[in-house]
Amino acid sequence: MAGLAAAGCAPSSSDNNGAKEDKKSGKLRVWLFREVGNKPKEKVVDGVVDRFEKQHDGVTVDVQYIPVDSRAEKIKGAFNDPGSAPDVIEFGNTDTAGYVSDGGLADISAEFEKWGAAKDVDDTARKSVTVNGKIYGVPLLVGVRALYYRTDVFKELGLKPPRTLGEVARTAKKIRSEKPELYGLAVGGAYTYGAMPFLWANGGELARSKDGSKGGTFASALDTAASRKGTAAYTDLFGGDNCPAAKCAKMSGNDTVEAFAGGKAGMAIGGDFNLKAVQEGAVKGKYGVVPLPGVRQGEVAPAFAGGNNLGVLRSSKHRSLSVDLLKELAGKESQKKFFEGMGFLPTFGDTRKEAAAEEPAVAPFVKTLDAGTKFVPASPAWGEIDASLILPTMFQEIVSGKKSVKDASRDAARKMDEVFGK
Repeated sequence: MAGLAAAGCAPSSSDNNGAKEDKKSGKLRVWLFREVGNKPKEKVVDGVVDRFEKQHDGVTVDVQYIPVDSRAEKIKGAFNDPGSAPDVIEFGNTDTAGYVSDGGLADISAEFEKWGAAKDVDDTARKSVTVNGKIYGVPLLVGVRALYYRTDVFKELGLKPPRTLGEVARTAKKIRSEKPELYGLAVGGAYTYGAMPFLWANGGELARSKDGSKGGTFASALDTAASRKGTAAYTDLFGGDNCPAAKCAKMSGNDTVEAFAGGKAGMAIGGDFNLKAVQEGAVKGKYGVVPLPGVRQGEVAPAFAGGNNLGVLRSSKHRSLSVDLLKELAGKESQKKFFEGMGFLPTFGDTRKEAAAEEPAVAPFVKTLDAGTKFVPASPAWGEIDASLILPTMFQEIVSGKKSVKDASRDAARKMDEVFGK
């Protein structure tokens, strides 16, 4: 679920059409992310590689696992030095547009559309590999957030899981009132992806395309009435009656999950990728998870669909083999094994339903995905916007009382548009 895009100029050493050769033998080099506890991932990948090599005479596959934190520099270097670059890379789905802008990823639209499994890739995952209508990779895994809650606290106070965002706020304040040692709902001023569902559920958007549905150039939508309503719904949760701004304004997503796992909050917005941390925390056996509800009963607030993709570099001299390997590494069977070994949610709708049936704990997250998720603007500018902390600054200015929702939203929108306009 990597986040920042590596922005920059298109590498001078790569021509507009990528490599001229498409060799059918030789060594394929693959860079994948190293996970915490990487052995289960290696086991799945090794199985795919062994099978692939047996099916392709004269082909060997060399897999390297690279640190996620330093990926931007390493991958940017590969874009600028085709001679030492890999053929296939794993990348965070918010990196896609930036890497396309850098000229690093190959357009594999034709091959993707001919792939039989492509029809089962969910829409948001497909969007995460799409820039200006062209496809630059294959989705590998997806992750979303839902509402964790303390079953023991809810039972003690006679509460039921909230059915609307309004009920989330009222329930949070009830918990805080009855148990002041707890945050009602742990929220963070630096928790961008926890705040987005409030924005989207109220009809707001981060940005809108200025070029129609295919994207291209964007303009911020933070200062629209709907977006301001969502921002207000989130920032209203910062205060002595739920999560005091003095403590919560600087909290990140990890901080809020740690607070919940440590028994310091009645509720938190966390991901399927946080299940293990919560299960191993102080609230083990005393929590449940439901989709974060929307504005109206029966709705699910749209969640940000994070995740990772696989792509082929434009400089690869083994394009066809690389695309074939992508399909194997990110195919249904591999994604099922990644889920079984590491809990990664599949990007195929049918495979994900099978996973939920086998592991009830992920069912709320699958329901959230199936209800419809959202994504960040498919623009290389998003990396800079995210890294510049424009949204956290907006939230923090509001909860600290420095600016009104209207003024902070206007200023944040202006900053976003300055980046979009570069």
